[in-house]
Order: sequence, then structure tokens, then C-alpha cells
Amino acid sequence: MTRIVLFENIHPSAREVFTAAGFTDIVTHAGALAGTELLDAVRGASVLGIRSRTQLTSQVLSAASELKTVGCFCIGTNQVDLDHALEMGVPVFNAPFSNTRSVAELVLGEAILLLRRIPEKNMRVHEGFWDKSAQGAYEARGKTLGIIGYGNIGSQVGTLAEAAGMRVIFHDIEAKLPLGNAKATASLKKFLGQADVVTLHVPGGESTENLMNAEAIQAMKPGSILINASRGTVVDISALHAALESGHLSGAAIDVFPTEPKSVNEPLDSPLRGQPNVLLTPHIGGSTQESQENIGREVAEKLVTFLKLGATKGSVNFPELSARDPEGATRILHVHRNVPGAMGTLTSLMAENNLNIISQRLQTRGAIGYVVTDVEGPVSDSVMEALKANPITVRCEQIAV
Repeated sequence: MTRIVLFENIHPSAREVFTAAGFTDIVTHAGALAGTELLDAVRGASVLGIRSRTQLTSQVLSAASELKTVGCFCIGTNQVDLDHALEMGVPVFNAPFSNTRSVAELVLGEAILLLRRIPEKNMRVHEGFWDKSAQGAYEARGKTLGIIGYGNIGSQVGTLAEAAGMRVIFHDIEAKLPLGNAKATASLKKFLGQADVVTLHVPGGESTENLMNAEAIQAMKPGSILINASRGTVVDISALHAALESGHLSGAAIDVFPTEPKSVNEPLDSPLRGQPNVLLTPHIGGSTQESQENIGREVAEKLVTFLKLGATKGSVNFPELSARDPEGATRILHVHRNVPGAMGTLTSLMAENNLNIISQRLQTRGAIGYVVTDVEGPVSDSVMEALKANPITVRCEQIAV
């Protein structure tokens, strides 16, 4: 029986996909668990579904001895020990596209609000002041939006910004095809000096940690705006605070932080709190009903396709094999150590056990190889045990078709 364990209020659309595919043993947890509670919850799970708060460390993954696959119902996968999952033969899937529009709309909305000084004006009216001054308030039309990281979200932000009449430039470490009239800028320093609004859409990790440090922020155009809806470690918050205090930047919008509260009742610890020209949001860039429904469906469909067909296309940590209909009576999924002679050993084992191979596909990644083999006829438990017992085998299972 395939047991699916879901954490953190994953959208009901995921359950709909699972049940439609015939998977009905589904356990849900409203929030993220930790410690012994999490270890207990993952035991016996074939599938784990999480969002951003649940930490699947090597210890937690090892406790899930029957685990076949993991779904991150979000974009990021930093909360999963991907290397350990690979060593276990467990592919990890995420949703790199489903919340693109939600994040892009938030960024453009924040840019317009900050250009018009709306956060400050709103606060003043609440305090009883009727300040109708146009000083420091600008239209978005004709302004330059600078995008650092021109991927799925960054390019979508650019498309929306152009529709609002903005000029779009972008900087990326890889060559990217511009959409619309967007133009690439090779020099980051030159890029920062041109943009009226800079928005960040880069991954986390060492390569982007404090990408926007004091030096980079100082290189920004005087009076410009900084928006970060990517990863909390990308911006040096102290340097940003100093630039806002000095007036070098006219505003900022921050959705992600280096250290974020663990619950709704824990306050954010940041020097940016209380700043009238700063929009602070609680990591909600992708938090819309539409995006959560899309994410639930997208990730669940990937997990079902793996469970039904062994397809790993789109996995973030695993050799990728696309979906293909079975050509025999049984499909064998074999994860092995990527060593010389591994395929020969596997083929010999199958021949020794009278398995006639109809088709076979192999892909490798690092220390792991993944083979999907379609064979004639049923495969007995004793044959499966022989395959699993071989020293090259990491994980092996069959799918009856």
C-alpha cells in the first residue's frame, strides 16, 4: 500500500490528483512538524509532501525507510537534504512554475506603490494627516525596471512591467533570451546605476549570499527602489537599512528575510520594521489561492507519474527519465551505484532469472544510475529479492501494468 503523508496545509487539489489516480491512503498534518514528532510522522511513508517549513534532514529521510519520493509543494528545495535523498534513491520534485504569476504581480504592485510613496501616504492618513503633496511620487511609465535573475519569475515580471510602460533591463549569469523589449546588461555595476527599481529573482546559496551588500546597494541609482521576493540571504539587511536611512534609496519591499519567524505569533526581528518607505510582507510572494491550487496539482501529478510510470523528468536531484508507457507486463525501477559494469551486472541478473527485456532506459547523475526496464511476464518476489540483494543496488521495485 502506498502511504502519502502531507504537511503544512497543502492545497486540496493535491489530494484530488492522488485519489483520482487510485492512491487513497493519505495522511495530512496542518503544520510543519519537527523533532520526534516529525520522525514518527514519516515512518512508513511512501511519499512525503512538504512546503517550506518542514526540514527533511538526512536523519528524517533515513527514518522514512519505505520512502519512494518527495514532493516540495513550493519552488525552493533547500529544506531537503537532496544529496542524501539521491543516495537513498529518492527523487525530489518541486513546482518551479506554478506561482510565477503571483510573485510577478506582487513585485509589480510593490514597485508602483513605492514609486507613488503609497506606504508612507497611507500611514500618514491613518495618523490623521492629509498630505496631498506630489513630491517624490512618480508614474511607473517611463521608469527603468532592473531584474537580477531573468528566469521564470524574472522574465514574467519584465513582461508585466512593459505592459505598464516601463523600460526593462536584466542581469543574469547565464545568457537568456529576452522577452519583449527587455535588454541584457553584462555589467552588474552599470546595471545597478541605470535602474529606478531593482528586483531580485535569484536562487539561494553561497553564490548569491549578500549579493546586494553595501557596495552593490551604493552602486544603485540615487533615489531608486529595491525589491526582494527571492531568498532572504540575498540582501544585506543592515546595509539596506543604512541606505534607506541616508536617503540613498527611496524605498524597499522585502518579502523574504535571512531569519524568519517560525509561527504567526512570533514577531519579525528586523531593523526595517517601522520604516514608512518600506513594504514588509511575510514570505507571501506565491501565496494566492490560484498559485496554491496550481502547485498542489503540479507537484501531485509529478509524484503520480513517478509512482505509476517511474518517470523522473523535472526532479531536482535525480537522473531524469521522461514518462513513457510500459511495453511489457512488468516495469522494474532500478537505482544502482554508478560504477563500471553496473548495467552489465543488472542485465545478467535479469537473464539469470529468465526475465526477457523488451525495453531499457538508463540515466545517471553523480554516484547514482537509474534504469527503467520493461520485461515480459510477471516478476516473482524471489527475483525482486535477488535484484535488491546485489551490491550495486540502491533501491529496486516493480510496477505491474
